[in-house]
Amino acid sequence: MKLVLAAVAMLVAGLLPPASVAVAVAPATPRVLFDHPCEDHPDYECGTISVPMDYDRPSGARLTVKVSKLKATGPAAQRQGVLVYNPGGPGSSGLYRAAILPDSVRRVYDYIGFDPRGVGGSSPISCVDGPAFFAQPVSDPDPGGPADKARAAARARQYATGCARRSGAELPHLTTTDTARDIDEIRKALGEQRISYYGSSYGTYLGLVYGQLFPGRVRRMVLDSVADADPADVWYRGNLDQDVALQARAEQWFDWIARHDDVFHLGVTRQAVEVAGGKARARLAHAAIGVLGPGELDAVILNSAYFDTNWVSNARALSDYATRSDPAALVELARLAEPTSAAAENATAAYTAISCNEGVWPRDWTRWDRDSTAYAAKAPLETWANTWSGLPCAYWPVPNRQPMAIDGRGLPPVLMLQATMDGATPFEGAVRTHDMVPSSRMIIESGGGSHGLYNRPQVRNACVDGYATDYLLTAAMPAADVVCPAHPEPTP
Repeated sequence: MKLVLAAVAMLVAGLLPPASVAVAVAPATPRVLFDHPCEDHPDYECGTISVPMDYDRPSGARLTVKVSKLKATGPAAQRQGVLVYNPGGPGSSGLYRAAILPDSVRRVYDYIGFDPRGVGGSSPISCVDGPAFFAQPVSDPDPGGPADKARAAARARQYATGCARRSGAELPHLTTTDTARDIDEIRKALGEQRISYYGSSYGTYLGLVYGQLFPGRVRRMVLDSVADADPADVWYRGNLDQDVALQARAEQWFDWIARHDDVFHLGVTRQAVEVAGGKARARLAHAAIGVLGPGELDAVILNSAYFDTNWVSNARALSDYATRSDPAALVELARLAEPTSAAAENATAAYTAISCNEGVWPRDWTRWDRDSTAYAAKAPLETWANTWSGLPCAYWPVPNRQPMAIDGRGLPPVLMLQATMDGATPFEGAVRTHDMVPSSRMIIESGGGSHGLYNRPQVRNACVDGYATDYLLTAAMPAADVVCPAHPEPTP
């Protein structure tokens, strides 16, 4: 579930309502929402709504939520309402993502995007001074011993303290449940009795929480790359599961590089490629090159574990450095990550706040150290970086809230899309979530691993896309789960 941007940046309280009780909803009251073209995206309309910072105190302080709309391209008579999209994170903006949908879906739905509370144009939060805290090259995430671990733990405590100091009263109210309630405020502002919803990655969990609170307000729901919604796995245990899945997916990339040794010259076996990458990493650990250090190289490999759209370019960059000592492409990839930018700092802050506010996080460093040491032995790529990304939660100034239990009661048919080798949202966790929602069907891409499946450029799978598009257009659902063959791997 972890946002790639948050991972690169770290490298480079109250009670929830009972899950079985659906929240009462007021009749839709349309009001003017979109009052100007969006900045830098004039084809979209933009506006804001005001929402309670604390839904238990609706007359108290307010937050602003920024919303965008791109009207359906087809005749009004064919319009099927609005499709609300969240790309995940938590901490990602969905304002201008309509291109993620095929033309046939765009013809009949108004696309609705939004910045979740705490993000971008929606009362954004901050935790640290980005240029100082995330200066590149970042410290090597793999600890050399107790002293390195102590420094990383102190840094995590500093980050948590910074979140409390900079974000203040808003911080406790950055939760999935609060964002789900904001979505229903958007629905009311639009004057829609029901919404259709499309969520990716963490956005799948957000969609299910919305559906748990407001099942009667859901028309159709597509969940792409499904997060584990088991309360026991949100978030600490889920991150450990993710470490293992990301390792397996990275090894799939290494195998692919080995099969194309005539192009990349890094070895004809996965083990040889891993050795070549390890030597490159050791050189950077000994002497970083500008913004490029071992943490930035890890981030390139992690990116390949998320998206095979970048397999070719990332492999060429690694090959250039490992075989010809040319770091230019890797340096450019590290520079483009921009972990010090205001947007990246805000995204990381929102990711951390929502993560730390929810779930049961260990408060004892020895537990983190023991678990991370064990997992790093079998999943060295991401375990320690993931640990440092989540460790502020051990020192979090806000009491943890128990994640909402999902049972899918009252939801219409829900379509889930999942690749068996997805590293960011592991298949086993997606299946657990599928089992929680009796009305769901899952379209499984067997052997695929790209994070995000529907209508994605370069990784399009006609089988997966066909089921998703048919469902959005006609509500057609397969009688049982469907297994699709994986999309073709990239060709260098």
